[in-house]
Amino acid sequence: MRRNLLRERLSANQPTVGTHVMSVWPTQIELIGESGQYHYVEFTAEYAPFDMHDLDHLGRALELAGITGMIKIEQTQYTHQAMRAIGSGFQAVLFADIRSVADAKAAVNAVRAETPHARGARGRGLLGVGLRRDVGTVREGGSPAYVEALNDVVIAIMVEKRECVEDLEAILSVPGIDMVQFGPSDYSMSIGRTGQGSHPDVKAAEKRTIEVALKKGLHPRVELRDPADAAPYIAMGVRHFCIGWDVRILYDWWKEKGATMNGMLAGKPAAAKSKGKSKGNY
Repeated sequence: MRRNLLRERLSANQPTVGTHVMSVWPTQIELIGESGQYHYVEFTAEYAPFDMHDLDHLGRALELAGITGMIKIEQTQYTHQAMRAIGSGFQAVLFADIRSVADAKAAVNAVRAETPHARGARGRGLLGVGLRRDVGTVREGGSPAYVEALNDVVIAIMVEKRECVEDLEAILSVPGIDMVQFGPSDYSMSIGRTGQGSHPDVKAAEKRTIEVALKKGLHPRVELRDPADAAPYIAMGVRHFCIGWDVRILYDWWKEKGATMNGMLAGKPAAAKSKGKSKGNY
């Protein structure tokens, strides 16, 4: 079975840096790995189109890149998508839409083996023997190593609903949860303040989420568009960040550079060129 590098870093209490992709092009995963700057990639499947073949291709790319894969899934797909993603080679799952203790237990059980030796909310999970990529299809299915690999799957949950914040202490006490992330957009909507991610009530809920997670020995994670915004979170004790989305990176570049090019054609001066070396016209 393949090493779970994200699990190893969490167990050693080391910081982690990830990034998001919504494209299923495996070469992007390779490029992220070749940068040498990221410990894992989150495939934000909750919002992206994909099929089972895409998951297998992403799993191969993750192995080639030497990094861990995380998949984000929405509530109605917990068991099926978690099972198929793990079978394809993903080693971490981010569960959206957590509202209750029962939801948190369902998330943990969705990735654990159905055995008394599973590390989970009920002592046993829901996954039986699988003949998929993670076990070499037919070579290690049903082995003790398979059970251990499922025990090592990193479980992250989104704290993004009013009900979740109201019952936060109990939800974050569910055994098996590793990482916790606050979602200001969904939370602001759930309290009737849609689009007000910076509202004092939303910021207070985020602060409480981080504090409760740290108190319970969990790993709070923060999503950022730019590392320049990380300092206040680092000061609070956050050591896990997932930065940038492939679609946002592309949109920002297209918007900025397109405006510059159109401005130049309209006779406006262009910004000073960076001193970085360029290869050809690419």
